[in-house]
This record gives sequence, C-alpha cells and structure tokens, in this order.
Amino acid sequence: MGKLAVKPFTADYLHRLTDDTGIFQHTKFGIPDRSKGYTSDDNARALIAAVMLFKNSQDNKTLNLISIYSSFLYHAQNEDGSFRNFMDYQRVFIEQVGSEDCLGRCLWALGFTLSEASVPDNIQNTCRYMINQALSHVKSLTSPRAMAYAMIGLTYMLETPQALTYKFPYPGMEQEDPAFLPQAQIASLVEELAMRLHTQYQANKGDGWLWFEDSITYGNAMLPWALFKASQLTSLLQHTEQFRLTAKESLDYLASITFAQEGYFKPIGSHGWLTRGQDAARFDEQPIEACEMLLACMEAYKVLREPTYYAKASLCYDWFHGRNSRQESLIDAQTGACFDGIHASGLNLNQGSENIVSYCMAKLVMQHE
Repeated sequence: MGKLAVKPFTADYLHRLTDDTGIFQHTKFGIPDRSKGYTSDDNARALIAAVMLFKNSQDNKTLNLISIYSSFLYHAQNEDGSFRNFMDYQRVFIEQVGSEDCLGRCLWALGFTLSEASVPDNIQNTCRYMINQALSHVKSLTSPRAMAYAMIGLTYMLETPQALTYKFPYPGMEQEDPAFLPQAQIASLVEELAMRLHTQYQANKGDGWLWFEDSITYGNAMLPWALFKASQLTSLLQHTEQFRLTAKESLDYLASITFAQEGYFKPIGSHGWLTRGQDAARFDEQPIEACEMLLACMEAYKVLREPTYYAKASLCYDWFHGRNSRQESLIDAQTGACFDGIHASGLNLNQGSENIVSYCMAKLVMQHE
C-alpha cells in the first residue's frame, strides 16, 4: 500500500456534535442522537481535542468549545470532588457518581488544559479548582486505567510548573488565595499510582504474558503511556527507571499482538477482547484504540528516541485512512467525521463523538512531529 491520501482536518463536525451543553455521546449515522445525551467521558476527551486545536488556531470558535466542555465538567463535579458521568438530554445527570475511569479521564483533560499556555487564565483557574477538589479521590483509585488517566493529567501539570498556581490579573492578588495544588502532594500521588501499576505488572506477567492483568481489554495503551510519562519526572519521583522498563516491556508486548504481519495496526476487538491463553477477538476495532496506541508510541519515541516507535505511531494514524484490516478509510470524505469502527461485516457507519475526537487528537499529534 502506497502513500495514503489524507484531506486537511477541519473541526466542522466537532462543532456539529456540540450544543451549548456539551458534545453529544452518540449519533445515528451523522446526526446527533439526543436520546443518548452526554457524558463527562466524551466531554473530557473533547476538551483535550479542543485545547490542541486552539493551540494551532487561537480562534474564538475553538475557544468557545473549550469553554463548553470545561463548563460541562464543572457542572458534572460533585461537592466532594467526584464526577458524575451520564447526563440525559434534559440536562439531568442520571447517576450520583461516575466510574473511576470517568474521574481519571476528567483529570487527564483538566491537567492537559493546564499544560497549554494559550488557554486563557480564567479557564485554567477553573481547571485548577476542579483538580484541587478531585485530588482526595486519587489515592483510592483501584482501576488500572483510571490510575493511568489520572497519572497522565497530573504529570502534564508537574511538567508545567506554572500550571500549579492560580493566575491573577493584577499583581498582589496572589496573597488573597492560600497555597494551592502543592507540587509535593501531586508528585507523591503520581509516584504511588505508578508504583501500583508497576507492582501489578510484576505480579501478573509470566509465561510469555507481559501485561498488567489476565486480560487485555480497552484503553490498553494508556498503562504504558502513563508509566513512560512518570519515568521522565526524575527530579520529583524515585523509581523512574523501574517505571520506564515496565512501560517499554508492556508497550512492546501490546505492539506485538496489535500490529499485523502485513504491516498495519489491528487493535484487539471489543467483541470479546483478549483473555490470557486465548486468541484475541478480531472485531470490533475501535478508533479510540488507534488514537491511544499512537499517543503511547509517540511518548515512547520521545523517551527512548527509537525510530520504530514513531513508525508504529504512524501506522496507528494510517489505520484511520485505510491501512487497516478492511483497507477502507474510516474518515467520511463528505463531512470529515470518523466512523465508529470496523465490524467483521464492514464499517460501523455511525459517527459518534469518541471517534471524531480520537481522530482529531491523532491528527494533531502527528501534524506537529
């Protein structure tokens, strides 16, 4: 397969899926399905994509998206700092508290938003407030993916020291606010979560199985990605070399079972996943897996400087454009939307928010390398 034809990305479809409340979760083909409402998960991911877009464009239309998505997360946060996830079309949350993964994804989005200097101070201050409210829940996380999501958000903050303090429009106002988001506390949380992932990996690997659990399901690449990011905080954390080794070994193993011999990315199917000692489900292939594997491989390339990781990231990007098991592009040529995935029988022609956001993130990361 030669060089793939890739059209310039536009955010039009992202705007079409977003109203003044947030981004819709699902679609019927290319039309927002209002009956399925909204989620904090999708608005968190959309916030990351919007911040990446705004870094490029600095335009008010994209800034409005950032405001909508961050406002959704602020509304979703409970008084105790936890987050609700599912909201119906009447703007009513249908649960008291969301999953651990939801909390982790929200922290990823908020931490990433704080790491981007072009985002206005008043929006960043709201993100700081939300993170500070949520910190008390981080230590009690048990889901490996939730820990990874949270770690990624917190490491973005630790990589960007100015992210930890409120921004004030006038000199002297700083004295009106107490100490906020202490670096030592956040570094301690990252160290603890990273060590938990590392320990879980060591306890589960063996007999040719190099993974954190007895099954490989969704959001897999987030685990090595989080450990790669933690491994770079050498001045703040103690066990960074162990984190780096576990990140490399687990990512290499994941790559060995998700890149086909024919030279394309083939994520583990969501219709059955992969259980230790068994064969991986072949379908359904999800765009979010291609995006997150791309992000993990780019982090590995940044840390290890080995070109093979950049090549793998490029294959994950090419997956969207037809270098996949169906040899069909997942990008709708008319609208720029991304189809929901690859079934055994062909493409899933719905075009939900998770998928356009995944494509947007993948596109913008590769565009800047």
